Amino acid sequence: MATITGPLSGDARNTVAEALQGALVDLIDLSLVAKQAHWNLVGAHFRPIHRQLDKVTDLARKHMDLIAERSVALGINPDGRSATIARNTKLPQPDGGWLEDGKVVATITETLDGISKRMYERIRVTDEPDPVTQDLLIAVTQDIDKQHWMFQAQR
Repeated sequence: MATITGPLSGDARNTVAEALQGALVDLIDLSLVAKQAHWNLVGAHFRPIHRQLDKVTDLARKHMDLIAERSVALGINPDGRSATIARNTKLPQPDGGWLEDGKVVATITETLDGISKRMYERIRVTDEPDPVTQDLLIAVTQDIDKQHWMFQAQR
């Protein structure tokens, strides 16, 4: 069986692997949470929030693929299995049933805030061991912070 190796080893590899896996879990679950809210949204501000949730889903899906591919390029196996996401997610989960637009805005704002804080920590810890991964995490965080601002402005 072929194996993939990368330029990192030891503690550097472990640090970067943990940062990438954490980002992957956040992004996969963000795509799921945003879609759940998108499908069940009701309220006077339905249309713009519905569309904005699609943008959040799209950015999560785009970045999760880039994060997973970076892991593979480093010889690290990304784990996006549903059981792994369910076991490791830190995202608040939306209630079942119809979701009032104001509650969705509050939940997504809180969710994006938490992801942003974890991304900043990942950026910090990857500075020395892998600036390429750090660059990727910075790009993710830029998009997360933009969406956080846009949802926060609706509160």
